[in-house]
Amino acid sequence: MTLAGFIAYSGALALAAAIPGPGVTALVARALGSGFRSSLFMSLGLILGDLTYLTAVVLGLAIVAQTFGLVFLAIKWAGIAYLAWLAWTFWTTGITAETVEAKKAKGGFFASFLAGLTVTLGNPKTMIFYLAITPTIVDLKTVTLAEYGVLALLTVVVLLVVLVPYLALAAKARWFLRTPRALKALNRTAAAFMAGAAAAIAARQ
Repeated sequence: MTLAGFIAYSGALALAAAIPGPGVTALVARALGSGFRSSLFMSLGLILGDLTYLTAVVLGLAIVAQTFGLVFLAIKWAGIAYLAWLAWTFWTTGITAETVEAKKAKGGFFASFLAGLTVTLGNPKTMIFYLAITPTIVDLKTVTLAEYGVLALLTVVVLLVVLVPYLALAAKARWFLRTPRALKALNRTAAAFMAGAAAAIAARQ
């Protein structure tokens, strides 16, 4: 892979992670309910889930990519449809004070870590990124072990850079993120980014 390829992957991952979805919703709820340390362990679980998908894509889908191009085309358009649906959902409903309150943390640090892992592994948004978007950025047929290592390191760094400010803000400004105006702004921004991402993927050859 080239430096441009690594930069493109990092940028796409940062954008995908920054868009509020099930993972960010759960992380914000954890920070609102239990503070910074508990939500930090949850973010580590989220990151492990992402690394699991990255590994599966590089090791497993590299073989499929060589012979089943139509599979990736179908996944790509399924991803576009899902992002468009998410944009509509966040614009009309999105994160509410009630859903945040309902997802307050229970248990210790291991429970937080496990919650983050399970949220990521069951998150369609994460699946779509690694199954539909990553193959359009990374040439899976030529990825070496060293390049996989770089991708894994970038994944950890990028996700920490994106997620830690979320949980820090939520932990420090719990009252603000519970206000209807702040939640509406968050939802509308997320909807705009999701719609833009869907359009960008659709336009990409």
